[in-house]
Amino acid sequence: MNDPTAGDPGEPDVRGPLRFLCWLATSQLRRSLAGTFFGTAWMLGLTVQPYLLSRAVDDGLRTGRTAVVLGWAAAMLGFGLLSAALAWFRHRTMTLVRLDATFRTVNVVLRHSTRLGAALPRQATAGEVVTIGVSDVIRMSLALTFVGPGVGAVVCYLAVAVLLLALSPLLALTVLLGLPLLGLAMRPLFARQRAAENRYRDRQARLTARFEDLAGGLRVLNGLGGKDVYAGRYRDDSRLLRAEGYRVGAVTSWIQALGTGLPVLLLAAVTWIGARLAVSGQLTPGQLAAAFGYAAVLVSPVYFLLEIGQDVARALVSARRVVDFLSLSPDPDLGTAEPTSGRAELADPESGIRLAPGTLTVLACARPADSAAVAERLARFDAAGAEWGGTPLTDLPLTAVRDRITLAENEAALFAGTLRETVRGRTGADDAALLAAIEAAAARDVHDALPGGLDAPIAADGRNLSGGQRQRLRLARALTADPEVLLAVEPTSAVDAHTEAAMVAGLRTARAGRTTLLTSTSPLLLDRADTVHYLIDGEVAATGTHRELLRTRPDYRALVARDADSPADSRAEEAS
Repeated sequence: MNDPTAGDPGEPDVRGPLRFLCWLATSQLRRSLAGTFFGTAWMLGLTVQPYLLSRAVDDGLRTGRTAVVLGWAAAMLGFGLLSAALAWFRHRTMTLVRLDATFRTVNVVLRHSTRLGAALPRQATAGEVVTIGVSDVIRMSLALTFVGPGVGAVVCYLAVAVLLLALSPLLALTVLLGLPLLGLAMRPLFARQRAAENRYRDRQARLTARFEDLAGGLRVLNGLGGKDVYAGRYRDDSRLLRAEGYRVGAVTSWIQALGTGLPVLLLAAVTWIGARLAVSGQLTPGQLAAAFGYAAVLVSPVYFLLEIGQDVARALVSARRVVDFLSLSPDPDLGTAEPTSGRAELADPESGIRLAPGTLTVLACARPADSAAVAERLARFDAAGAEWGGTPLTDLPLTAVRDRITLAENEAALFAGTLRETVRGRTGADDAALLAAIEAAAARDVHDALPGGLDAPIAADGRNLSGGQRQRLRLARALTADPEVLLAVEPTSAVDAHTEAAMVAGLRTARAGRTTLLTSTSPLLLDRADTVHYLIDGEVAATGTHRELLRTRPDYRALVARDADSPADSRAEEAS
């Protein structure tokens, strides 16, 4: 049995939502079988009490033998205590089954997210992934109740039918037909619930994604005056989600009400038939008591089966989402060409960008998204036809591209850990190299301000740092990797002019002789570049040094002047 807490959740069955739920159960087969045993034993134990009661009535009360009554009463007490113990073991085992399913699902989703890498944001929203980890895993784990009291409920139902068959074939037939009729009566509600759950789940994922966008871009939205507009859209989506939630709640309330009430009707039917048989002399008083007890026992398994049917219907909706996510394909690594050796030119034919080996190049564009798209193509995060030394990047092994070309995005994640782990990344750099990269990124003050230096804790996404500090640590991490080609998107957008100048100087020194591409419209960066490419609508409109373009391109001059005139406090959130 694979242990999800030990990092080995196993390979999921993604051929369908039901198969995925079965995989969650069979991956912990021994525990599932234990849950089946305890659940079945507990359910069957409920049928013993009516039998003992019937013996106490027929053998003791009818004959007036007090000792016999007390003996059967003691037996009922003993079985009651045994039933309580079985219920405890059942609940404990099923809790472990559900927790295992939860952790196993989270592990396979996280593992697949890692496999997808850069392909993940293009194929699934952050809201979809968050919703899987928050609500879908819970719904699926609840459905695994079927392997415990669910199987026990089926066995108990059939056992009661057999016991009633010994008393009256009519009673047995009533029980055997009762549950299928109840299931048919509930089927339209289950279908409505599944449809409502699907709509609710879609809106929930979209709202989560919108909230993440709102929270992540709050500072930018404030600066642009768009916070109220975006917040209004969030409120509208929230109202739609709430309305959908009411629809889910309405159909769920009907299912729960009928799931409790309909078994009582079955109990009433069995009791009425049994009473008529007793009046006609076909049943003894003890057998009538047993028939009533068996029918009363049926309330629990029938309710369990209807409840589990509801849980399974909801879980199938969630499992479908998980299966769809796990079926997403990462970027194919079909390249077989030999990676270029030595210094080679990296080019993007779509935009006309060409990066001379060993130089510092800056892309300037009025729309930052256009220059960022060029960087993504050059890093093979987009399947467009970027070339390296005349060879298409798609023809090269993906691992070789990732090892030799690094894309440092402005919003790249900072994982929880120490400062040392944050800057080191996946490299084996020693402390001296880490401090050199921190110094080059003008982040030495960040190191000195944190308690513990390199051992200082960094919160997830750098929440205990300012925007400028996070940006400098991202650059330090990229410099530590020391790739053959570094592509940095807006690496100084959140710092003031003084810090930016220090970052540019450190970057030039650290990347001497290495190919480096930056995207920015900052005059400080542009002035230190070997080559500047001016983009219009994603294509090169002019190439030269910063000063040459200032003389020859009025539109370039206007773009740079606008950046130079912007106040520092609107561009940066710098640590004190």
